Order: sequence, then structure tokens, then C-alpha cells
Amino acid sequence: MRVLIVEDEIRLAQTLRDLLEMERYTVDISHDGENGLDNALSGIYDIVILDVMLPKLDGFSVLRRLRQNKQTVPVLMLTARSELTDRVEGLDCGADYYLTKPFEPKELLACIRALTRRQPELRLSNTLSFGDLQLDLDAVTLSCGEKSVRLSRREFDMMELFMQNKQSVLTKEHLLLKLWGYESNAEDNNVEVYISFLRKKLDYLRSSVRIKTIRMVGYCLEQ
Repeated sequence: MRVLIVEDEIRLAQTLRDLLEMERYTVDISHDGENGLDNALSGIYDIVILDVMLPKLDGFSVLRRLRQNKQTVPVLMLTARSELTDRVEGLDCGADYYLTKPFEPKELLACIRALTRRQPELRLSNTLSFGDLQLDLDAVTLSCGEKSVRLSRREFDMMELFMQNKQSVLTKEHLLLKLWGYESNAEDNNVEVYISFLRKKLDYLRSSVRIKTIRMVGYCLEQ
């Protein structure tokens, strides 16, 4: 699951990244509103954590433009201001929840879990299924019948994305952005390497599920 943090306080942004990465989220950071808006409009994020007071473009403006562009990604707003009018404005702009600084890490994580549960394609339980495969989101294992295999973090993130999207075709560009992010130097070959790793895991499990290559387009799961 990929999270975008839009926060100009560098130390806080890094602390939030460390906290979320410990919970197995993939995190990108933007330190100003314009860059945050550009990243959020990509549509690759499962949730956006958005500060109100930002350089170049404030959080309320970022949120308004997101919603004007029909982006429905859950947005958790952060602010050092506790006035009722600020909270009301944020919610009216399209925020899904509002946290006032300082906040407890456990509260932030609970908010993220609650917001992502509202999206039917995201984690409604601790497993995802496709065909004869089961992906355990807590144990980070892929199983078929009585056989199971532990996945690396990147393998897990890729298989989770495939299983969330069922038989939809995922392009290499989408996989690169979703799994590696904008700041990465990863290329098409990186996607191909992990597709190969996952295919070997599927062969080991003797699953009827395969990762199909759609020439010049991308990949999808098929039985």
C-alpha cells in the first residue's frame, strides 16, 4: 500500500515515513504543496497525509484541486491549528479525517487503517485470494493448498497489487510508479525481474494461476 506524505517539516515527514515503513507501507514525501499535488494527481496512492500549512500551495488548495480532478483518494489532513473553522474548512474541501498536531502514532495508524478500509479494493481482511492462491497480508506469505512460500517485500507488494486488481492489466509504468515511486531510478527491467521471481514462486507452489504478459501493454493474473 503506497502513502504520500505532503509535509514541509522535514523531521516530522521523516518520522512519519519511518513509522509507516515499519508497518510495511511504501511511502513517498513531498515538501511543498505544488509537488504534493503533482504526485497526488498521479492516482498511484492509496492514501494522502496532507499538512495544511505548506509552501507554494496550502493544503486546502491542494485538496480542492484533487477533488476538482475527480481524485477520490482518502486524505488525512494534519494541522497545528485546532480552531473549529479550520477543521470545518478541511472537511468541506473533501478531507476524510483531520488530526491536530501533536498526535499519537497509534492514532495516526488507526486513522489510516479506518480510511483504507472504506475502499473495497483494499484490505478488508488479512488475506487476498485469487484462484487457488491465498496472500497472507500479516505473514507476508503466498500459499496454494498446503504449500506456502514467504515473499520479499517487493514481491509481496507486487502480488498484492495484482490480487487487488484481479484480472485487470497493469502496465509497467503503473507498476514502477506504484512500487518504486517517482524518486526511484528503477526501470522496466526491475519490473521484469520481479515478475520472473513471482513466476518461479507460482511454479514452486504448483498453482493454476499465472502472470500473463500482454505484449506492449503489461501484465495480469489469469487462471
